[in-house]
Amino acid sequence: METTRLRLTPPSLEDQPAMLVAIKESQQELKKFLPWVPFALSQQASIENTQQAIENFAGFKDELRCSLIEKTSGRLIGAIGLIIRDKEVPFFEIGYWLRSDSVGKGFITEAVTRLEAYAFDELKANRIEIRAAQSNVKSRNVAQRCGYELEATLRNERRLLSGKLDNTLVFVKPRN
Repeated sequence: METTRLRLTPPSLEDQPAMLVAIKESQQELKKFLPWVPFALSQQASIENTQQAIENFAGFKDELRCSLIEKTSGRLIGAIGLIIRDKEVPFFEIGYWLRSDSVGKGFITEAVTRLEAYAFDELKANRIEIRAAQSNVKSRNVAQRCGYELEATLRNERRLLSGKLDNTLVFVKPRN
């Protein structure tokens, strides 16, 4: 899949080293809201995670994760995933992260818009969610910019790595 500035590519062991570098470079920001970050910082964990992502993608199970590659530089700048919540509905959740030095440039909005179109057009999704910690203003803004509506606030639903309890906001876009 492509956008004006990005290629969304399936997971690959070829991209794994660049993925690990991006996570390590951005870990201070990422770990504020993504509990998997501390467990993804070793070479072995990164390889195992990538192998699982490849299997999931090939088998259409759990999460269809894509690397975000900036077209002009060929640089891996993050990842976006379509989490399979219910194949019978079909119902998906979009999750994403971006390399710290690429934040604020509209890349995630562009990637969400493209992945959402794929989910609605190709996978016939009837519902897509974006879930975000209430304190994650950047992620909330992405959901709102992409036209998702706040459907629910799940109170004290998550504990951040800092130890603080936070609410989870559920943003939704149904099929028109």
